[in-house]
Amino acid sequence: MSNWNRGSTRQWRRTRAYVLARDGYRCRAHEDGWCDRVPGTHTCTYRAPLDGPDAGHAHHVHGRAKTGDDPRWIVASCRNCNLHLGDPTKHTDPTPKPVTRW
Repeated sequence: MSNWNRGSTRQWRRTRAYVLARDGYRCRAHEDGWCDRVPGTHTCTYRAPLDGPDAGHAHHVHGRAKTGDDPRWIVASCRNCNLHLGDPTKHTDPTPKPVTRW
C-alpha cells in the first residue's frame, strides 16, 4: 500500500528500480552536478551502495511533465538532493562561467 496521495503505479516502481540499479545505488544527482544548478546548500547523504535509510529516490532531471517516466532522463538520488533540486522546471540554468582565459 502506497502512502502517496495519488499512489504509485507498478510501472513507476519498475522504472525506479531499474534506474537505481543502473546507477549503482549511488546519488548521481549530486555526482553529475545537477545539485550545482540550484541555489542554496544541502548535504548529500547517499554515496555508497545500500548505505543509509534515505536511499532510493529517483530524480526527473528535466521534469516529469516534460519527459515523463523515460529512464534516460531520470537519475538515482538521495532524499536530500532530490528535495533540494525540487521541480527542475521552476529553476533557470545558472549563468555560464568561463573555465579558461585567452
